[in-house]
Amino acid sequence: MSYKAPVNDMLFAMEHLARIDQVAQLPGFEEAGLDTAQAVLEECARFNEEMVAPLNVPGDLQPSTWKDGEVRTTAGFKDAFAQYVQGGWQGLQHPVDAGGQGLPKTIGAACVEMLNSANMSFALCPLLTDGAIEALLTAGSDTLKATYLDKLVSGQWTGTMNLTEPQAGSDLALVRTRAETQGDGSYQVFGTKIFITYGEHDMAENIVHLVLARVAGAPEGVKGISLFVVPKFLVNADGTLGARNDVHCVSIEHKLGIKASPTCVLQFGDHGGATGFLVGEENRGLEYMFIMMNAARYAVGLQGVAIAERAYQQAAAFAKERVQSRPVDGSVAGSATIIHHPDVRRMLMTMRAYTQGCRAMALTAAAAFDAAHAHPDAQVRQDNQAFYEFMVPLIKGYSTEMSQEVTSLGVQVHGGMGFIEETGAAQHYRDSKILTIYEGTTAIQANDLVGRKTARDGGQAARGIASQIELTEQALKASGSDAAQAFAQRLQAAREDFLAVVAFVAASSKTAPNEVFAGSVPYLMLAGNLVAGWQMGRALLAAEQLLAQGAGDRAFLEAKVTTAHFYATHILVKTSALREEILHGASTVMALPQDSF
Repeated sequence: MSYKAPVNDMLFAMEHLARIDQVAQLPGFEEAGLDTAQAVLEECARFNEEMVAPLNVPGDLQPSTWKDGEVRTTAGFKDAFAQYVQGGWQGLQHPVDAGGQGLPKTIGAACVEMLNSANMSFALCPLLTDGAIEALLTAGSDTLKATYLDKLVSGQWTGTMNLTEPQAGSDLALVRTRAETQGDGSYQVFGTKIFITYGEHDMAENIVHLVLARVAGAPEGVKGISLFVVPKFLVNADGTLGARNDVHCVSIEHKLGIKASPTCVLQFGDHGGATGFLVGEENRGLEYMFIMMNAARYAVGLQGVAIAERAYQQAAAFAKERVQSRPVDGSVAGSATIIHHPDVRRMLMTMRAYTQGCRAMALTAAAAFDAAHAHPDAQVRQDNQAFYEFMVPLIKGYSTEMSQEVTSLGVQVHGGMGFIEETGAAQHYRDSKILTIYEGTTAIQANDLVGRKTARDGGQAARGIASQIELTEQALKASGSDAAQAFAQRLQAAREDFLAVVAFVAASSKTAPNEVFAGSVPYLMLAGNLVAGWQMGRALLAAEQLLAQGAGDRAFLEAKVTTAHFYATHILVKTSALREEILHGASTVMALPQDSF
């Protein structure tokens, strides 16, 4: 089934939840209001629907291939990427003085979602390049920026992130790749990196690897890791490409999903040493790499929304066509399309509500990111930065776990046909699994939420968000509609569940760490559910107000109210069970002796 970008829903969330009118008041974003957003999104939709989406199934059936150190991507990818670069899409939300278009993240995020819905394997290449750009903008020297930034922002060159090694997955203290200073400002890099997305490919003329490595004499553990730029081709003084560097792809992985995206094993320094250049200062590499990591974690959360949207569209289309069984209410005399059946409606509404809730959460966070970087008031910047940082593990963790449920439901709606590869439903399910794993598993996001985002400040940021949610409850209660009243009741209960867990985490993370961390993922799921639900409550209010004014597309707005109401009665209510699990279920997690497993 073809992909149709949900431009109307994105624009609604931008206008009424992310408040793009306020984003457009920030210095540098004056031209980036709703009209600009609409123009950009419509053009982005056209490009992805026509050029990128048709390559999704071929990429799954005919993945990237490796031979003699070279990777060839799926037929059509190279041409599509050339058009992506020509359209300026890589530089959409990067600074104008670096060759980008300087648009806010609020607009850029919607475009990232579209690209990933169209073809997640394809979208991974620009995603990693975005991370490399952010790291260089933050910590790169003037020389490194002058050499690499323009080419990365244009998309002429692509970027990678090299953390993982065979013995060092998420525990980066175990990194063994080493770097030896050459006395001329360069280093020689030696080691093996695995799981490197687009570490080798044929879509761009150069690949800029950002690599974690240890300099001789560095402290043990994560405090002794440095970050280096190691290009596939060295760059001459005049900016032209020079000699091939000593970094080579020795194999690519055979994967469950995202098969068209080459996941590489890279070998550095097998032929004398790979030339690298230090980013920032020695032994601060992990700090710089986390700039890339945070950008990537947000983007992976958008991937969860994107694949859920694609799965929902396909399931809804199938349900309108597949004839099976007589409706239980007798509304059709004989067999009817399965969208008549209540349980199919329940599945489709679940898919729809989850996807819209997580999209709204992500776009609202994007607006906070824009304010955190561009607002003239320091306190406003600080408040928005704190909000955005709290949101990142929720967007990454909750949205990706959500995508697993939604894509699984997509298979279920198709019934037996969903288990058959030819329908395409299974590809979405397979592709989505990696999202809960890479850029930090769900447990790692939950550890971040517990440790850095909740325990560190005693729950202050979490309670501040709860106070904002309470204001939405009051607005919902002030509305006369049944949907708003029902939503207010369930939002209040979910907020109270959240606050009870925050108090437990803040009080017990040091004194009873096993008990707290046994419930860390359930805490993340509770928080994500609440925040996405909060945005759905705000969406309900905005839609009702527009309906009362007789403004907008009535059918769209009524559907928005109904979907929000469904979220409250079917999804938001799950927080009470999560609260019980966290507060009273920890003892049974660690109770069984290891030998009994």
